[in-house]
Amino acid sequence: MSADVKTTCPYCGVGCGVLARIDGDAVSIEGDTSHPANFGKLCSKGAALADVLSLEGRLLAPHVGGEKVSWDTALDTAAARIKDALETHGPESVAFYVSGQLLTEDYYVANKLMKGFIGTANIDTNSRLCMASSVAGHKRAFGEDAVPGTYEDLEQADLVVFTGSNFAWCHPVLFQRVLAAKEKRPGMQIIAIDPRQTATTEQADLHLALRPGSDVALFQGLLAWLNRQGAGDADYVDVHVEGMNAALEAAAPFTLDRVAAATGLEKRAIRQFYKAFAATQKTVTVYSQGVNQAADGTDRVNTILNCHLFTGRVGKPGCGPFSITGQPNAMGGREVGGLANQLASHLDIDNPDHRSAVQAFWRSPFIAQRAGLKAVDMFDAVAAGKIKAIWIMGTNPVDSLPNADAVRAALKACPTVIVSDVTADTDTAKCADILLPAAPWGEKDGTVTNSERRISRQRALRPLAGQAKPDWWALCEVARRLGFGDAFSFGSAADVFREYAQLTNQVVTKPTKLNFGPLEDISDAAYEALLPVQWPIGARGDGRLYGDGQYSTPSGKARAVVPAASKPAPREGYTLNTGRIRDQWHTMTRTGLSARLSQHLPEPFVDIHPEDALREGIGHASLVALSSPHGKAIVRARITARQQPGSIFAPMHWTGQYASAGRVDALVAANTDPFSGQPALKASMVSMKPFSAGCHGFIVCTRRPTLDAAYWAVATCKGGVRLECAGEPALKEAFTTWLETTFPEAETVHYEDQASGHSRLAVFDNDRLVAAGFFSPTLVDVARQWVVDQLSAGAQSRQAQHRLLAGRPKVSEGHDGATICSCMGVGIQAIKAAARTCRSVHAIGAATGAGTGCGSCQYEIKAILAEAEGKEDAIQAAI
Repeated sequence: MSADVKTTCPYCGVGCGVLARIDGDAVSIEGDTSHPANFGKLCSKGAALADVLSLEGRLLAPHVGGEKVSWDTALDTAAARIKDALETHGPESVAFYVSGQLLTEDYYVANKLMKGFIGTANIDTNSRLCMASSVAGHKRAFGEDAVPGTYEDLEQADLVVFTGSNFAWCHPVLFQRVLAAKEKRPGMQIIAIDPRQTATTEQADLHLALRPGSDVALFQGLLAWLNRQGAGDADYVDVHVEGMNAALEAAAPFTLDRVAAATGLEKRAIRQFYKAFAATQKTVTVYSQGVNQAADGTDRVNTILNCHLFTGRVGKPGCGPFSITGQPNAMGGREVGGLANQLASHLDIDNPDHRSAVQAFWRSPFIAQRAGLKAVDMFDAVAAGKIKAIWIMGTNPVDSLPNADAVRAALKACPTVIVSDVTADTDTAKCADILLPAAPWGEKDGTVTNSERRISRQRALRPLAGQAKPDWWALCEVARRLGFGDAFSFGSAADVFREYAQLTNQVVTKPTKLNFGPLEDISDAAYEALLPVQWPIGARGDGRLYGDGQYSTPSGKARAVVPAASKPAPREGYTLNTGRIRDQWHTMTRTGLSARLSQHLPEPFVDIHPEDALREGIGHASLVALSSPHGKAIVRARITARQQPGSIFAPMHWTGQYASAGRVDALVAANTDPFSGQPALKASMVSMKPFSAGCHGFIVCTRRPTLDAAYWAVATCKGGVRLECAGEPALKEAFTTWLETTFPEAETVHYEDQASGHSRLAVFDNDRLVAAGFFSPTLVDVARQWVVDQLSAGAQSRQAQHRLLAGRPKVSEGHDGATICSCMGVGIQAIKAAARTCRSVHAIGAATGAGTGCGSCQYEIKAILAEAEGKEDAIQAAI
């Protein structure tokens, strides 16, 4: 059976359209050329979606107390536990923690059940970790959590400012749209504001490497500069903005000298930025986690919005502030009230008229009277014993929340932990009393809303596997068991969507722009065929909001906001900046299954400036022990001048399934923004020192080895797994014992030099490699990707088997080396070879294909070119 299914990518907030071609059991993935978010382009993660459709690691049946049970038993138990908590301790003893991975329909049902029927607002989402400061900033300035612009604005702008976002890696398809626009209009400027040098800053006309935490000072200085230069739009401000005089007064002390002192930037560079912003009407400021994930994140957002309001650059073609979300349905979740301080349809939980209107629409027995616990506070309440039952859906807080070890301890002690997930063995699932198998991407059906307010359909590609069910269905079944069946009699995702659309259209006590009115009576067939559409649906205009100057506040005017005065706290150690890498997603439950995505950066790592590495005695590719008052981690060192002295960067993706001590958020303090409750995930203080080990190992194997090592990191590869490890000298013997048990009939070839401590062995079954281990007192020196490739090389001659112990091919054979371009599967050696004659990224692409997919590897290609020309150090792409 063959079919083409149009669906939407489950990764970042760009919301790319995906065309899945189904031929029997085989699925191939292409970009949907008709989708207005991506027009057929996909990033490396989206292009690899077919790799993660397997049942490997799937949770396929409900479990209670570790035992497989029927759905009825699991649901009866979950409902009974929740009911017991309600009757014994009241509504505030129950909490839901949900996710931007949920579809809008799932989110809506969860919010309705919790706020309208259980009667508490203790429902929050992992979007709290990503976009809550943007939500709060939008609410303060616009009266509503709404992004004014569209993706077209990024292409129409004459100046694009990226701040707090490595856009090229985190939203690569949209970044390539910007670069394509710049290629057509070379006069278009790109300014990147980031403490680090990144793939985004490499493409910028100006990089402002500001001191971490100085964002407010930079944008306060911009507002003051605009005012002094007479660059504001006085008529616009007079008619459409409140509070600007106070904002200008607060910004006035931020002279060029003061901003330079606060940010560490040269006055010349600051002036260049300010002049460009003042002179360019069509300016878009794109911001993301680097702005939001801060103790002053909301103020950072509002200082950006103030500058756009002062110049009248909101909701007009080619200009505006643009919050770009990190998850596929962060926007949809916020629309239906997924955050603890919201009601559905962008209504305010603190507004009694809004509460009454929603309660009347839902016909609910009661409604939450006040905001619930935000994410960090929610898990603090679990730890304190105030939350007796928590239901976690589609997220992994034991790895992703700050102070992650404390989160795990809290869940271990909680009387009832219900987890709905796709994966059976996450660090959070290990804390569950009740496990419910959820439908993953490719099996679930519903809608998501991307960062430009565009609703798209996620469609199922195949039937539900095992006993997996949609999240909305499990929620309705629990609601029915709690006695609320009439209000949760939805039979399909389309039923849920219709009710939500009716709510946005029929509750008219709000000045908000969110409205799905034309879709409130959508038929099942029309829902199935729904094309991507922006809200407000049916509104006239070009898809932008607030271009007419009419905002969602009671007065209809926008509000300029004075940021709170803040004093920097005393700081000792190194500032840890956490974030994302190009080819992995969140806690790797999906992308970790893909061999091609796992080869680019296969280990947890930390980027360190050479001065700091020298001071601490840390060498490149050595192991580093990071510690804070909250936790510890062991990661691989990458020494690079692209990192500022005193500040280090480590990705947040690794979990207990993929590394022994790579859970970086265990180091992070649970400091939050006072307005948004968003944690400051980018500014924790840590110490670092070399990690000593008596033995280092590199292993490839068709099965995942079981080793008790102080450090290990495993990555999926073609034919099996690759493993880095380090620990006691007995590590090699432990691996040998495991091999003998696992492959008792296989043949082994080995080499050992007792004097130097080097040992190598390879195991073959019918002349095919099934395992190889290389051990050394220091970092193992082998051609790792070539060794990995031998797992799928087929039968090997005796000579080839013994040669494998050398760990590298003959010179005449060559090899591609560590993967640089995941889209096209091009390695570093091929690019280095091309760099001998090619002098540009485009020329490298023409010669090898590298960089011609989503383009997010072009940063590393440029570094390899620069290294070949002797201009600068190239950051090592893989260990």
